[in-house]
Amino acid sequence: MSNDVTTSDGGPDPGPPHRGRRKLWVAAGVAGLTGVVGLAALGGVAARDDKPADRPDAQSNSRQSVSDAGPAEAPAGKADAGADTGGHDGERSGGQWSGGEWKGGADEHEGRAKDVPCDSDKLIQAIVHANDDGGVLNLAKGCTYRLTRSDDGNGLPVISERITLKGHDTKIVREGTGEYFRVFNVGRGGHLTLKGLTVAGGQTLDSAMVVPAATVWSRFSSSAADTAAAGKPTTPTAAKPATPTVAKPVAAAAKASPPAGAGKPAAKPAAKPATATGTGTRADVGVLEQPQPNDGGGILVQPGGAADLVETHVVKNQSGGSGGGIANFGRTRLSDSSVADNTAFYYGGGILNAGVLQVDTSKIRDNEAGIGGGGVANGAPGILREDVEGGSAWFYKSEISGNNTVGFGGGLLDVEGTTTATYSEVTGNQALLAGGGIAAADESQLSLEHAVVAGNATAGVGGGLAVVDDSTATIEHSKIKDNKAGFFGGGLFNEDSTVVLRNSEVVGNRAVGPFARGGGIYNDDEGVVRLDRTTVAHNAATRAPGGIFNDAAGTVELDDESVVKGNRPTNCTNVPDCFA
Repeated sequence: MSNDVTTSDGGPDPGPPHRGRRKLWVAAGVAGLTGVVGLAALGGVAARDDKPADRPDAQSNSRQSVSDAGPAEAPAGKADAGADTGGHDGERSGGQWSGGEWKGGADEHEGRAKDVPCDSDKLIQAIVHANDDGGVLNLAKGCTYRLTRSDDGNGLPVISERITLKGHDTKIVREGTGEYFRVFNVGRGGHLTLKGLTVAGGQTLDSAMVVPAATVWSRFSSSAADTAAAGKPTTPTAAKPATPTVAKPVAAAAKASPPAGAGKPAAKPAAKPATATGTGTRADVGVLEQPQPNDGGGILVQPGGAADLVETHVVKNQSGGSGGGIANFGRTRLSDSSVADNTAFYYGGGILNAGVLQVDTSKIRDNEAGIGGGGVANGAPGILREDVEGGSAWFYKSEISGNNTVGFGGGLLDVEGTTTATYSEVTGNQALLAGGGIAAADESQLSLEHAVVAGNATAGVGGGLAVVDDSTATIEHSKIKDNKAGFFGGGLFNEDSTVVLRNSEVVGNRAVGPFARGGGIYNDDEGVVRLDRTTVAHNAATRAPGGIFNDAAGTVELDDESVVKGNRPTNCTNVPDCFA
């Protein structure tokens, strides 16, 4: 379940809108897959191997150095900056847009605003004082505040009140001194607003546990086993095993236990784990999803906390757990901002969400995750803890591009959550196993409207989208185009789920491996696909059909206004009312 988090003033929850890095250490676990077709043939996942130095035994107690000699890191670009707010007038976490500027909210305390000189110690002191009753901190223009030491894994004091940090070409970065810590931690009841800032360099310790991504994916889908055996059977797909094969994880430490929940459980666990040490959360909110100490390389928002990022860039942070840039367990909103070049050991290279996330006119690009959700993970399968159920995520006029993962959901992963993307694009992402653009699993609910899913790739199934394990996807007025898969479903792979396409296009997708089929759509294992006023055209596959493949146990329905044409080598297999 998503976190039931109230606003700091006790009011009702706001509704949705109107519409160098280290090497990835997680094993792919795709037996026989990469020997047939690898990501090198699909564009490849770039290797990142500049691993940080080992953590020293003692903390650095030196004074924090500050440099204002210009930007150390170039901030990622903004998406549609300016007065365009997507028509979302009115309250935005206590403030509102007026005349192209943010007004109200935390800035109502402008009379208590304090100027903070370009000195990291002064910034820490200012936040300590602001935690008494809130306030606005005006940071030095063009300054880089360099953090060299931490308190309980946080470079700055945990935010416990309504605090705004305003900058202009201002950066807050973790200095690469060897100590591992995130930059911001927003505690229960805290509300952090960042304006005009760059948050960079945060890093938390890697986990000792390494798990094959295919072991995790096998909880939701048999596609990894099917693709590995695709060359052997005479039928298009291999027989489904009675239970998924579960491999023991590789552990850096001796006698490591298997991951929690490996192999799909008969029932979901009822209780959540106890609050993790060092997160600052309280035991009395244990019913909510809880962060681990290494979640959130750049920013951690705890249950009951909130964050607003305006014209802010979260870049080049690393999480040893999940949420390379941001781990949100409360409420987080991004406007005219970017989350770029971050890395997560497990899930959510850019963002992990287990609460309420809203992204407006922003970019999430070039992030990496070891298991899933290269750009965004709305929820996560359990490894060192029980499953993190996805919360509610909305994307409006935003881009998720150039992200990648060794596992599934190159751009976006949804696990047991609800995700809505409107007037948004998911482009140029890569995943090795499934869902080059998007992977939805475990009863997730995905809605795309006026969206584009294009140019994504996977060596496995679902170049554009992979929808599995009793999930639901509704795709309206959208385009799934020019995606590639090494096996099944160049545009869409659907297994044991329901997908509805209305007034949409599935065009120019390809299934390129030697045993590949279903260039446009592959519907497998009791899946249901309904096409209303939708075009499936000019898709291609190595083996027939190039358009739509429907398993004998699946259902594909075409209305009278849908068109399936120009696919190679044929249009359809097992699809009623479709001319082969």
